[in-house]
Amino acid sequence: MKRHAFSAAAFSGALLGAAVFSTPVVAQQQFITIGTGGQTGVYYVVGQSVCRLVNRLEDADIKCNAPSTGGSVANVNGIKSGELDMGVVQSDVQYQAYNGTGNFEGEPYEDLRAVFRVHGEPLTLLARADAGIESLDDLEGKRVNIGNPGSGQRNTMEVVMDAKGWTEDSFALASQLDAAEQAAALADNNVDAMVYVVGHPNGSIQEATTTVDARLIPLNGEAIDGIVEEHPYYSKSVIPGGLYKGNPDDVETFGVAATFVTDADTDEEVVYQTVKAIFDNFDRFKRLHPAFENLDPQEMVTSGLSAPLHEGAARYYREQGWIDE
Repeated sequence: MKRHAFSAAAFSGALLGAAVFSTPVVAQQQFITIGTGGQTGVYYVVGQSVCRLVNRLEDADIKCNAPSTGGSVANVNGIKSGELDMGVVQSDVQYQAYNGTGNFEGEPYEDLRAVFRVHGEPLTLLARADAGIESLDDLEGKRVNIGNPGSGQRNTMEVVMDAKGWTEDSFALASQLDAAEQAAALADNNVDAMVYVVGHPNGSIQEATTTVDARLIPLNGEAIDGIVEEHPYYSKSVIPGGLYKGNPDDVETFGVAATFVTDADTDEEVVYQTVKAIFDNFDRFKRLHPAFENLDPQEMVTSGLSAPLHEGAARYYREQGWIDE
C-alpha cells in the first residue's frame, strides 16, 4: 500500500509539475519613475516624452511616469535615495554629482550613470523693460529670482554669482521661486528679473514676454568667459531672435546641456528598453518639442556626459555602431 500511495503521490506531483511548466511565463511588470522639473520647462516634456514612448513598448512590460520635481539636483538626490529610477539633469550637475563638487562637495556619487544627452540649455536672463537692466552687472541692487534650491537655474546662477563676487545680499531681493512661479512674479512686478536654464522656445518665457514688456539680457564679458574656460561642461550659445515678443535680436549667453541619468544598479534591460524606445522612434521623439528638432543620436551618446554610460544604454549604442565595443 505504501508503494501504491507513493506512486499516486508521484503521479500527482508529475501532473502538477507538467501544469506548472506548460503555463506560459508571464513577464513581471516593471514601473519606472523619471524625475523632471517644473511643468513649464523642457525637462518635464523630456520625461513625459520618454514615458510616452516607453509605455508604447510591446516587447517589454514597463510602465513609466514622469512627475514634476524640483529639478537637476533634486533628481540626482532622488535617484541616489531610490525615490526615482531615472532623471533629467544639467550636464554641470551630472559632473558635480559624479565628482563630488559643487552641491555635492566631498560626496561623489560614483554609482551615477549617464544614459544620453538631450538638448542644449542656455542660462536665460529675462528682465522687465522698466527695471533698468541692460547687462549682467545691472542685476546688483535689483529684485532677482535666483531659482529654487535644487534647481538647475539656482545651481548655475550660483556659479555666476561666485564669478562676480556676489552673494544674495548683492540684490535688493533674492527670491527662490520655482520655474512655474517666476513668470507670474515678473509680470506682477514682484521681481525685476528671473533666470532660467532651459531649452528654447520655452513656455514660461513666452508667458512672461506676452504678459509684460520684458527683455532677454546678454550674458557675456570677462566673468562669463572665465566660467566657460574653467568648466568643460559649459559652452557659449545664442538664443535666436524672434522667438519671443519684443525680442527680435539674437542674444549671447552660455549654458549647459540636459542629460538623462540613472543609477548603476538600475536594471540593465529596463535601461536598454528605455533607450531603444527613444532611438527606434527617434523621428517621433523629435516632434514632441521644438528643442528636440536638431538632436543627433550619435552626439547624444558621445558628448556632454561626465559619468560612465549605464551598461544597458551602452549595449544598445554598441549595437547601433555609435560607440566602440
